This record gives sequence, C-alpha cells and structure tokens, in this order.
Amino acid sequence: MARRQEITVDRPWLPVGCTLGEGPLYDSSNSVLHFVDISEKKVFHVNTLTEEISVDIFDEAITSLALRKNGAGLACTAATGFALLGDSTISFLSQPLPPEHLPFTRFNDGACDSKGRYFAGTVYNQSKGVVGKLYKYDPSDASCVVADEGPFTDSNGLGWSPDEKILYFTDSFLNTIYAYDYDDGQLSNRRVFVNAVEKGFSETSYCDGLCLDDEGGVWSARWGGSRIVRFDKNGNVDFQITFTTALNVTSCCFGGPANDQLFITTAHCGANGGDASQQERYPDSGHLFRVDLSGLYKGSERSQFAG
Repeated sequence: MARRQEITVDRPWLPVGCTLGEGPLYDSSNSVLHFVDISEKKVFHVNTLTEEISVDIFDEAITSLALRKNGAGLACTAATGFALLGDSTISFLSQPLPPEHLPFTRFNDGACDSKGRYFAGTVYNQSKGVVGKLYKYDPSDASCVVADEGPFTDSNGLGWSPDEKILYFTDSFLNTIYAYDYDDGQLSNRRVFVNAVEKGFSETSYCDGLCLDDEGGVWSARWGGSRIVRFDKNGNVDFQITFTTALNVTSCCFGGPANDQLFITTAHCGANGGDASQQERYPDSGHLFRVDLSGLYKGSERSQFAG
C-alpha cells in the first residue's frame, strides 16, 4: 500500500503561546519534551504523558538543546556560546564569538553527533558584515573551532543521516539545505542537498529547523510556509504536513514510546520583525503541535552531548 503524501493539521496539541518557539528535543527516559522560546529566554519542559508543563527563564536566550549522557540534564547553545543548564542557570563551556561581533550575531540551532560533539551555527548581520559560521565544540578536549567559515546567513537546522556519513545543515535565507561528507567530526565536500525555491516553494518562506527519520529522510520546517516537508535521500519531496492555523513552523523532532510522534514548534507571526497582523489569520502560530506518524515513519535517534 502506498504511503499518504500529505497530512493536514488544523489545531495545536498544546497552547503554549511562544513568541519564537524552537529546538524541540524528546527525552525517551522520562517522556519529556524540551523546547525553547528564544525571544523570551525560556526553556519549556512538557511531560508528554500528562501534558504537565514547566518553564525555566534565563538571563540569556537559549537557542538549542541537547540531552547530556547518563541522564545528567541538558546542554545548550545560548546566544553567546555552548553551555550546561541548571535550574534557570547557565554554566558556559565556551564563548567563542569575537567581542566585536557580540552585539550583532548569536548562536542559533545546534545538535550533537554520536561522539557527543556539539555543532551549532550563528546568524548573520548583513549591515555590519558579520557572517554566519558553523562551530564545533568537542567536550573530549574542551576545544571549540569553526567547522565551516561559511559565509552563511541564518545558520539553522542540522542533523545526521542514520549512518552518520552525511551532515545536513540549513542556510535559511538562501532557502538551502547543505550536505557534507562526515567522518568522525570532520566535514568535507559541502554541496547543495536542497534548494527549496527550485523545488517550487515560495521565496517568502524559508527552510528552518530539521530532523531525520530512520530511513534517512530529512524533515524540514518552513518558516512562513505553514508546513513540514520531508525530503528523501535524493532531495525530492515525498511527504508534507500542512498546518492551517500556524504560519511560522520552526522545527520538529521525533519522540513518543515508538519514536513515531512528530513534535513541532512554531512562532508568533510578529516574531523576528514579522507581520503581527497575520496572527488573526493564523491564530495558533506560537503553539505546540503533535502529529501521529505511526505506521508511516519513525525517527532517527538523536545523539547526546558527552560533556
């Protein structure tokens, strides 16, 4: 039997009211979904069994999350670097951004490879000539290096193929997902995996966060596009989820007992200088969604931070 090609979702799972919801991360050890609101400097924790929500507020924006090995809590990228999270406290491991760039850039999305290295990109400031770059923090020797100088616009969703031979990395304002050959922390052969405009998507919507399934499919959120798009290993569209009441779809992750539930974050229509008047048309922008993909797809396991 052929798989369905599209699902339409018309209501959120939980009305969390984020300004800039991002970075969902599922912890299978306790069935908790973590995600951030970058603009409000918040980290949300949702018990997916009881739907109980707790929120931590920080002094600096948290932009991505990673589980630490051995149940030690959460690592993150904050605006200025790589860190460990406590109860509303940030313990920095590395703050590699040049001081002269700090007012004009920040870290954005990030994820860990199977050795627990944390890769994360920064955002550009065109008027100040500050470009986005891809960084790598290695907890084995506490080193932090630029893995790719770019130049990138807004560095965004990244993740690995199930065999970890390919790293996917998003350049949002170019509407591009790159692929690298990946070998034990080393990147090579950067090439275009998907040019979304060439695939027929609007130039006014952008590739945002992503995750992968166990077949190597890439699930890419579309800011301003009301959808999640699955690209197969050849970069072709073969499945979409459309959200009729949310405009800015920001990121996604798999979770649930069978790893076949897709959790989706969204942002308010007015986030990042957007058109707040659109919120009336898309009233669930900023809320949390959950889509049951049982019998269709399962997620690829997310790796944990080794520090």
